[in-house]
Amino acid sequence: MIKKSFIIFIVFFIFITTAPLSFAAKSAKPTPLPKAPPTPISSYETAKVTSILAQGTITSGGINHPYQKLQLQILDGADAGKTITINYGQQTTITQNQEVSQGQTLVLLKSVTPQQTTYAVNDTYRLNNLYPIAIIFVVIVLLVTRLKGLGAVIGLGISLSVIVFFIVPQILAGQDPLLASIVGSMFIMVATMYLAHGFSQKTNIALISTSLALVLTGILSYVSVHFTFLNGLGSEDVQNLVIGQTSSINFQGLLLGGIIIGSLGVLEDITTGLAASIQELSKANSKLKFRELVGSGMRIGSEHIAALVNTLVLAYAGVGLPIFLFLVLNPQHQPFWYIINSELIMEEIVRTLAGGIGLILAVPLTAVFAAWAFQQKGR
Repeated sequence: MIKKSFIIFIVFFIFITTAPLSFAAKSAKPTPLPKAPPTPISSYETAKVTSILAQGTITSGGINHPYQKLQLQILDGADAGKTITINYGQQTTITQNQEVSQGQTLVLLKSVTPQQTTYAVNDTYRLNNLYPIAIIFVVIVLLVTRLKGLGAVIGLGISLSVIVFFIVPQILAGQDPLLASIVGSMFIMVATMYLAHGFSQKTNIALISTSLALVLTGILSYVSVHFTFLNGLGSEDVQNLVIGQTSSINFQGLLLGGIIIGSLGVLEDITTGLAASIQELSKANSKLKFRELVGSGMRIGSEHIAALVNTLVLAYAGVGLPIFLFLVLNPQHQPFWYIINSELIMEEIVRTLAGGIGLILAVPLTAVFAAWAFQQKGR
């Protein structure tokens, strides 16, 4: 525990002393011009469904969709305790999955004008239902992996902290998103790998291999993005950032930074697993030579890569499942090549290919370093 506390202290000491811009950026950001208060003035409140007064279907545009008349009790804000009635699904179209039940908590959008105050159902309140799932996750991790699981959970918190308090402020301050993502990923690597796997030669080898593979992934991603003329504006979320004070962000660098951060977790999995396998082989047979250990590591790594590349592709495909629906339906009857050529699709393809190449290169790097280290140790 002393060693773990020491590495955490060292990591955050280096983090604070070498990255002051992340905190100075908050004060260095240009102050946005004052805006007139919106009309109507909007705010969000939560409310509980106390009763469903009516329920059925209504027709809009020739299509039938659900409709509910709800009685709600507001839970917070200036109107806490107030009872209101809302026609849910009358002005907006809802699906059967969006129908609510008695006792459910909703998020309301409150709009205030000099003439009246109106409420509308904005979303379902989910935070209370998230806590049990998160607790179950942590308990299972600790039961199965014990102290290593505790280190992994702490590492998860550090990873999110680095992203939120270092990488994002650096990008908003006008720094290069790719450089900020690489530096932040290095801090995440050191903290999470030593916390989860402890101080050992195996972890040192995995850390070196992951660092080199991450740099290679960044170089490959940079070349691929420029070679395919991607500008990072393929997604709807990025399109929203183009307007306003975030319009000066380097969106191409933002795309590259996303590839780096997305590849980091899988790279750690490959390098730590392969380093541990070669270490066990060396322990089982100390007579194995360097070339034999490398060969064994490459065979183990090839099996790992075959599964992980498919996992990487399926992960991106799962997130982009609506894109596949669009490809199949093709409502505008666009040529297939035109759809594939679009920035939205091409970004995902380049993200998968560049990240996959980085994962593959991590195998020989780890195999060579681990074989050399453990074979020397055996001697």
